[in-house]
Amino acid sequence: MALPAHGISRDQVLAQLDDFKVADVKWRDGHAFTLAYSAGEEVLAVAEAAYAKYSTENALNTDAFPSLRRIQSDVVDIVAGWLEAGPEGAGFMTSGGTESLLMAVKAARERGRKEKGITQPNVVLPTSAHAAFEKGCYYFGLESRRVAVGADWKADVAAMEAAIDDNTVLVVGSAPQYPQGVIDPIAEIAAIAAARDINCHVDGCMGGVTLTYLERLGHEIPAWNFSVPGVTSISVDLHKYGYTAKGASVIVHRNKRLRGYQTYVTDNWLGGMYGSSGVLGTKGGGAMAAAWAVLHFLGDDGYLRLTSAARQACEELTAAVRGMPELAIRAEPEATLLAIGAADPERFDVFALADALWRRGWYVDRQGPPASLHCTVNAVHAGRIPAFVADLRASIDEVSSAGAAGAQGAYGTVD
Repeated sequence: MALPAHGISRDQVLAQLDDFKVADVKWRDGHAFTLAYSAGEEVLAVAEAAYAKYSTENALNTDAFPSLRRIQSDVVDIVAGWLEAGPEGAGFMTSGGTESLLMAVKAARERGRKEKGITQPNVVLPTSAHAAFEKGCYYFGLESRRVAVGADWKADVAAMEAAIDDNTVLVVGSAPQYPQGVIDPIAEIAAIAAARDINCHVDGCMGGVTLTYLERLGHEIPAWNFSVPGVTSISVDLHKYGYTAKGASVIVHRNKRLRGYQTYVTDNWLGGMYGSSGVLGTKGGGAMAAAWAVLHFLGDDGYLRLTSAARQACEELTAAVRGMPELAIRAEPEATLLAIGAADPERFDVFALADALWRRGWYVDRQGPPASLHCTVNAVHAGRIPAFVADLRASIDEVSSAGAAGAQGAYGTVD
């Protein structure tokens, strides 16, 4: 479309935007099991108000905006505390999990280059590790060495160790990994990294908040954070289970020396010294301020409450799916992620099931191999699982009677 010759009113602009959203999934009502997270209207209102206050401030240069330096420092300190980073821990906020993982890859490449003279670096990671690692390897020129997971969907440490050579600069584990929701054996992965003095990144984008509070709620959680020797960096997405506005993740390194490999500085142009902590130059303050605001609004007890609600909803959904003979749970969820497959894939198509659920207003991720539906259960789903289960049962019956087939779809799109 062309730019209008004359501007239209504020009310018209906002009304058109509301019209655009008519067909979007109703995530505020708990109808999305992916992409969006909600702790309720009150928390959303706090995030949106804080975002608006800082929507045009720019953290590219915090000399001009010292408030954003303070905000970033406070947020990173809170997350570092969750991760048991200790007084030496240091990090930055990023725009999301992808940027955090890109920075983990970039930092490992730089460390390998500068400390060991490695010019053909590689990363060893399980096939379950997030696609953003693949993106980072592609962007920054590293070889991705994917290693098959075990029958339990967890990283196969012995196979990963066998894939390491003198050019390996990074090994990866996830807590939990996204596709099946299980926690990789972080202690064992970190040990093989420490033995070779190379980086070990833990992708805690999905679990960094949840695992911290599940352990405090009495759940048995395997060691996964900086309490594990050999872990050099961890990423945590606040716009997921931190329930902050989109555009807020944190990457924490064990110390400032390791964090230094993430940054970029140059004066090789006519504009003076340029430095940045991540991929972005301009770094909008809105998401940073919203993260600070929500963290302080909810407080420690708020995150205990929300984590408990999300876990209970996940357990409720897991039990319901277990009672449906047409479906199979890929793995017992160790946090709040649930992967659902067909008990008999030859006779039942779970992607057709996703189509039927979408016709009833529910959106779930489709993934594979193997063909599965993925539910990222969060606090907004507390009290809403029975409605979903009823529509899930109706959708199963519809697909079974029609013998329908569906398309896999995509985790992310490029249109």
